[in-house]
Amino acid sequence: MTDVDRQIERAADALERARSRTAPRNSRTRRKREAEVARRVGRIAIADATIIVGALVLGAFVPLGIGGAFLVMALLIAATMFFAVYPVEKAPPPERLAETPIRALPSQTERWLESQRPALPAPAQTLVDSIGVKLETLAPQLATLDDREPAAGEVRKLVAEQLPELVKGYDRVPQPLRRVERNGATPEQQLVDGLKVIDEEISKMTEQLAQGDLDLLATRGRYLQIRYQGDSEV
Repeated sequence: MTDVDRQIERAADALERARSRTAPRNSRTRRKREAEVARRVGRIAIADATIIVGALVLGAFVPLGIGGAFLVMALLIAATMFFAVYPVEKAPPPERLAETPIRALPSQTERWLESQRPALPAPAQTLVDSIGVKLETLAPQLATLDDREPAAGEVRKLVAEQLPELVKGYDRVPQPLRRVERNGATPEQQLVDGLKVIDEEISKMTEQLAQGDLDLLATRGRYLQIRYQGDSEV
């Protein structure tokens, strides 16, 4: 094999690895976009139907005339535009995650984490995508888990407490200091390292839940201890 062939082979391998990393993100984004479009269309249909039915009922008692017809058209256009741009579902504040039922925790955390993604550095965004995929996998396994189980407490501690605190701790660091090294690492690197730990922990929790090993999961008790620039600490 010549050097050119080896370089081509390495380039092909690199491209394949890149595709495998982006595939879950692209698939998840596409599913979310399709679901959001469906919800928007549904809201628009309900609003427009309500306006039309209301106009028909009112028209049965009071002639609407040309002015009334134009008013109904204006209301239909306004309702369509409003529900087309208004957020389908807002991300929950991180304070509410700790109170979320365990079966709904993965989806709520994923929604909140996705809202934080644009403000994070590129390596952290990749990990956010990976965590989002793992949360989707974790969700069905938590559907039958009792909130009072110690295992549920460990999942909640990681997903609803440590993960938001990690991201909020990074957000508290002033922008100019996020790439300034302190104690051997920058706040950006600390964020990435912390997200890697959480990503790995969610994978381990998923495996243990799949195996029904709730006792092992309940006794994991691992905590993230990452110090940020200034006085912030996770």
